[in-house]
Amino acid sequence: MSVGGTCPKIVIVGRPNVGKSTLFNRLYGRRRTITDSIAGVTRDVIEERCVLADIPVCLVDTGGIKAEFLGNYDGEVANRAISSADNADVILFVVELGELTAEDYSIARKIRSRASRVILVVNKVDTGHKEYLAGEFYSMGFGEPFAVSAEHGRKIVSLLERIAQKLREVCAEGLEDGVAREVEAGERGGELQGNQLMVALVGKPNSGKSTLFNRLSGGELSLVSELAGTTRDTVVSTLEYRGRRLKLIDTAGMRRKSRIAENVEYYSVKQAIMAMLSTDVTVLLIDAVEGLSEQDKKIADQAVKRGCAVVMAINKWDEKVVDRARFKKVLDEIRFKFPVLSWAPIAGISALKGYGIDKLLDIVIRVDEQRRRRVETSKLNRALGKWLYLAPVPAGTGRPYRVKYITQVSVKPVQFIAFVNRKNGFPETYRRFLVNQIRREFGFDSVSVKLELREGKK
Repeated sequence: MSVGGTCPKIVIVGRPNVGKSTLFNRLYGRRRTITDSIAGVTRDVIEERCVLADIPVCLVDTGGIKAEFLGNYDGEVANRAISSADNADVILFVVELGELTAEDYSIARKIRSRASRVILVVNKVDTGHKEYLAGEFYSMGFGEPFAVSAEHGRKIVSLLERIAQKLREVCAEGLEDGVAREVEAGERGGELQGNQLMVALVGKPNSGKSTLFNRLSGGELSLVSELAGTTRDTVVSTLEYRGRRLKLIDTAGMRRKSRIAENVEYYSVKQAIMAMLSTDVTVLLIDAVEGLSEQDKKIADQAVKRGCAVVMAINKWDEKVVDRARFKKVLDEIRFKFPVLSWAPIAGISALKGYGIDKLLDIVIRVDEQRRRRVETSKLNRALGKWLYLAPVPAGTGRPYRVKYITQVSVKPVQFIAFVNRKNGFPETYRRFLVNQIRREFGFDSVSVKLELREGKK
């Protein structure tokens, strides 16, 4: 059994633009990978747990395999796809209705040794009267070809039944054991759900997100290249650290809107922003060599606007012993240019060499703990009395301003409400003073704290 002995692995392979990602999304049940008419959109290996035909599986989408590697990362994309197929329990070999190509035959040769685990899927068969055309694919030597339309969902139920049959043939007794283990793991997962910490890696293109992701995940799930914009889909992995389960999400590099020239990149950036919204902590990677950019600032603004917890990681800091004076100079520059993130902690790391990684993870856990922290109302108001005694609200025109009561209304993000006798003209400096006191008194130094003023009788 694959995937750590917990559930079988189903890997989708094929040449570019035959509909692998569309089939993946159809089987998975929602849009997880980017699909587009442009060939070669998927580059990374995308893995997700799901249930197919009542069987828990690990479903894997791979990049398109070309007959001849054309440089850049084409060869790496193909190598990863073939490597994933070598470790699969079932391989869905996707071809397109029409003329067989040299790329199709090249892939067939590469997976021939695992023919007993292959299901040949002929995609883009949109109508019943075209099904007879799929007969020519018997010549591939993988048995009966399955004619489907992934885009329209045609014959997907029949394909699911064939997948279940193939799993039982290949995995035999191990399948029932694997399902039992998966159920048991699911029960444990329910207990650990509250302990899971979701972390998104964001930043401008080529800042080192995928290098950091691969180091943390202990594998090579994200494709790494010097060419900016290599990562397009969000890639997910998990690790255990200091008793916490961290779910890592590698995202596409966020460029300026004026440089997003194609639909694929638009959806990549959109997925990156959605990842920020759905995670507990966002790690913003900044290139130490290139320095700060306006795009870094715009990403930070997006994170703050959406109430995300942020940790800044200065990547490519390749000194094992950090030059404190130089690092302080960088910190001062960041604080000056990023006043909106004055509260966000900063760590110097080298994703390539592994320096500073433990410190970064410790900071991420600390930030998550602060973001989940709730302060009792009685403690808040005892502290409020002390603050008002030491530093009363500045007098304005008319009636004096009074703060009657403070309560915390939410965690993740951390938000408080202060009830005052009148909001109009209330000194903004004193509202900021209260925020700073809350941070200092109750340990919210590394997260955003919002304090809303309301008029109330209490």
